[in-house]
Amino acid sequence: MSLSLHEPLHEFPHTAGPTAPGAATALLGSYRPATDRFLATPHRTLLGRGTAAAIPHDSRPPAVRVREVLNALRRPGDPVPVVVGALPFAPDAPPSLAVPESVRWAPPLREDPLIALPVPEGLDRPRWTVREVPEPERYGAAVAAAVERMRAGEFDKVVLARTLELTSAHEPDLPAMLRRLARRDPAGYTFAVPSGPGRTLIGASPELLVARRGGRLTANPLAGSAPRSEDLAEDVRRAVALLESEKDLHEHAVVVAAVREALAPLCGALEVPERPTLVRTAAMWHLSTTVTGEVADAGTTALDLASALHPTPAVCGTPTETARAVIAESEPFDRGAYTGVVGWQDADGDGEWVVTIRCAEAEGRTLRLFAGAGVVAASTPQSETAETAAKFRTFLDAVGASL
Repeated sequence: MSLSLHEPLHEFPHTAGPTAPGAATALLGSYRPATDRFLATPHRTLLGRGTAAAIPHDSRPPAVRVREVLNALRRPGDPVPVVVGALPFAPDAPPSLAVPESVRWAPPLREDPLIALPVPEGLDRPRWTVREVPEPERYGAAVAAAVERMRAGEFDKVVLARTLELTSAHEPDLPAMLRRLARRDPAGYTFAVPSGPGRTLIGASPELLVARRGGRLTANPLAGSAPRSEDLAEDVRRAVALLESEKDLHEHAVVVAAVREALAPLCGALEVPERPTLVRTAAMWHLSTTVTGEVADAGTTALDLASALHPTPAVCGTPTETARAVIAESEPFDRGAYTGVVGWQDADGDGEWVVTIRCAEAEGRTLRLFAGAGVVAASTPQSETAETAAKFRTFLDAVGASL
């Protein structure tokens, strides 16, 4: 089987602003925690400053609340208002979405030649105390229990996660951490947004949930993973093995089928490739399928599409409600924003929403890192524990910590 790499190609209108070399890295370097919202995608870089309006939390769907606030702020002749932020994994938890007072746009980081320059380091990095929640043995036992139930026919898949709680004597330098994350994978989705009072969600996700420009949508589910290797020959071998893995191909097919089913009622046409390709990050190989289509109703916004998809089996499992129950029984922590969505949307309904993975939540002197693995009937506790450890590498490298 041939090894193929795929990178989704789609363009969006919000590319106005400075285009000189260094424009994107200037926004990255301007980020300030607590007040700012930063998002870099393969197509643009965004920095929102201040808060003009927060999205309220009530019983209505988030997309309805966002549409109402953006429409109220729209003024003839003014720039189209934009909402930026995150939605949590739990459907009844409050969102962290706001309309910034000002938004600056730049081209993507991957096109900025200055992104390759090293990050200036301070006098030292924090020394971290690391606590694994749950411990690897307990996590492996949860995987084994889930596999046993799947083999008995109770459900088809569940994504089980674990966390690392990192504590230091001083508060971490979030801007420096964000710069390291961005430089590690400048073609991915790097973000830092407030996630609650005194908390910041920061990360570098490889996975686009859905994007909309006008009537065109793009979704890019990832499922099925393998850790990268520093040895080139071994790295290629792992990539080829992933493309041929019956277990990973099945896991990926379940996710793609769910994406197709969720989007079909909202689209006049959908294009779904028959086989996945590969995407790579600095730490992982992933099976990837890019789904494209035409939105049937012009009033369907990017967040409407994201809400229809969230949560996909790639971050939850299938059937969804059963998987949610297994997650609640198995994970001794609240996911919060992890495996939710983070992104932006304008008052025209265009936007990009990203799956919130490869992330951490910072609060005071503590960082909580998250990583999960898709568990199917062919899974083993050893392989899924190793997969979460590999996924932690993205953030551990950025903060100078290790397991």
